[in-house]
Amino acid sequence: MFDAQAIAPTIPTERLRQIAVSACTAAASLIRASRHHEPVQTKSTRTDIVTATDLAAEQLIVETITAAAPGSRVLAEEGGHTVAGDGPHDDVEWVVDPLDGTVNFAYRIPISAVSVAAVVAGRPVAGAVVDVARGETFSSHLGSGATLDDRPIRVGTCDDLALALVATGFSYQADLRREHGRTISELLPIVRDVRAFGSAALHMCWVGAGRVDLYLERDIKPWDYAAGALIAAEAGATVELPCIENAALVLVTNSALRDAVRPRLI
Repeated sequence: MFDAQAIAPTIPTERLRQIAVSACTAAASLIRASRHHEPVQTKSTRTDIVTATDLAAEQLIVETITAAAPGSRVLAEEGGHTVAGDGPHDDVEWVVDPLDGTVNFAYRIPISAVSVAAVVAGRPVAGAVVDVARGETFSSHLGSGATLDDRPIRVGTCDDLALALVATGFSYQADLRREHGRTISELLPIVRDVRAFGSAALHMCWVGAGRVDLYLERDIKPWDYAAGALIAAEAGATVELPCIENAALVLVTNSALRDAVRPRLI
């Protein structure tokens, strides 16, 4: 998916990975200690919420990143954008989701993550995803493979769609929810089962770790998938990202299941 030889950032990719891990770990600690579960604003729809904890975690991540990589840019979900200045690392853009699973957090469901990816020339080159409740750290840098708490992970080997455990999620946009609901209704009778845990980043990492066989969703944003897509790909998964041609689909699985499921997606 990514060519490790084509990109030479001003900061080595292994160091970018370390920065991503540090930023995610710090934000996850903040989230675990936070009691601010109530929504303070909304985004795309009234069900697409932001809490004070999202904002605080994002601020901490931005501060951590800019201290470690001065002059780099930040694209963060809740608005923590910085413009590249005259710093030495303006070739690096950090794509940040400070709390992936905000609705779970608001309902006190212990499934959420922090996701940080370093992107160079439009491609993720390093990233980390930390499971807030479990404290697990998934990470990777380009060409290195992927790890869970520094132990290598690998995508699962299931090649029978009937035995595949599928993870999914749903857009906040009603028309896309309806469309994706039809897709899932077509898949449900022919797979082992379907789960919707509420964190796109964790879904991707769990595919990479062999905990879930296949993940698909429509209408997720770069901060949702930048780190998770790299981690899954480095763990051996095939990763299809959103585009006009695939109606904003994300599909992450092994090559055998991709070939089996792709013709069935509507």
